[in-house]
Amino acid sequence: MRVLVLNTGSSSVKYEVFTRSDAAGDLSSVVSGLVEGVGETSGAVHVTPAGGATETEERPVADHDAALGLVVDALARTGADEDLVAVGHRVVHGGEDFTAPTLLTDEVVARIDELAPLAPLHNPPAVAGIRVARRRWGDLPHVAVFDTAFHTTMPPAVYRYAVPEDWYREHGVRRFGFHGTSHRYVAGAAARFLDQPLEDLRLVTLHLGNGASACAIAGGRSVDTSMGLSPLAGLVMGTRSGDLDPGVVFHLVRGGTDLAEVERVLNRASGLVGLGGANDVRVLRSAAADGDGDARLALDVMTRRIRQYVGAYLAELGGLDALVFTAGIGEHDAATRAEVVEPLGHLGLRLDPEANGHADAGDGPVRISPPGVTPAVLVVATAEEATIAADTLAIVET
Repeated sequence: MRVLVLNTGSSSVKYEVFTRSDAAGDLSSVVSGLVEGVGETSGAVHVTPAGGATETEERPVADHDAALGLVVDALARTGADEDLVAVGHRVVHGGEDFTAPTLLTDEVVARIDELAPLAPLHNPPAVAGIRVARRRWGDLPHVAVFDTAFHTTMPPAVYRYAVPEDWYREHGVRRFGFHGTSHRYVAGAAARFLDQPLEDLRLVTLHLGNGASACAIAGGRSVDTSMGLSPLAGLVMGTRSGDLDPGVVFHLVRGGTDLAEVERVLNRASGLVGLGGANDVRVLRSAAADGDGDARLALDVMTRRIRQYVGAYLAELGGLDALVFTAGIGEHDAATRAEVVEPLGHLGLRLDPEANGHADAGDGPVRISPPGVTPAVLVVATAEEATIAADTLAIVET
């Protein structure tokens, strides 16, 4: 029994096939891959069989239809398309309509499309991928797993903005939060690693990648998170500004900047790339080491914002059992972890420099704080695709 998971972005399609064959019901990866450069002048197809080396073919990819065609071909070549029973799709924004994994119908797809203005970088390509995939695998059930769903446990005092009631009732202006699948997974993994019931833990999880968010988790439930109505709020990200005085928008528009251009810049040309000229932390660290002041500033603004959220969530939770780093930057950049944790020693957070410098969460969670010290500081590799696969199977088997 196999399930295909698709994570469709604006210029890429990430895919992975999982199988469930053992008595315990555990999922294992059969093949994973990435089609990148969709709609651009150059592209590539990457295929990685479980336990094998990645094969890469450089070629143009005209659109999402062509990208899904390449996924079909890759699955056929590896035999991974045998015994497929369902397709799971990552969808970033589910609004208030979708609070759990949902079987996709024409009506559900149309509603996800209507939510596109709230996640302009994410929902439109997801819908494009869903439509293509439903045509190509029309005989299989398709399930959407929403990033927003985990955060539906936030109380009204957290998710409501201080704006008129009719803005909320008529326009849905409220905080939703994102990266929920990742935050949910790493919280559970942290609890298992600490050998404590998730229900007893107070956690702050940091999903730090090109998109980034923080989450306060009490008893396995999201009680606060940094992103808001859209994925634009909160931490400083690769190309997104994060928290911003809304007056900036009015100021720019009154000065003659087109509103659509303001939206584009805040989503695609701000954050690290706006401050330091690159959205890759590795590039910025190299440039900062060579004396680039803008690169250093970008890194400092990023880590300062993270520390602000960690401190706020520690206060909100009334204490902390573990701080958890995940995603591309969180898992792989020891310097970012150090710049976040070391200035927070007065809050009880401590780092083991050697453990931090050699942390590799590929084989499971890693403690990077001194043994026996609470709060623990952990690095946990996220597994969004595996979580989506499990959620998808749970829906189709009910």
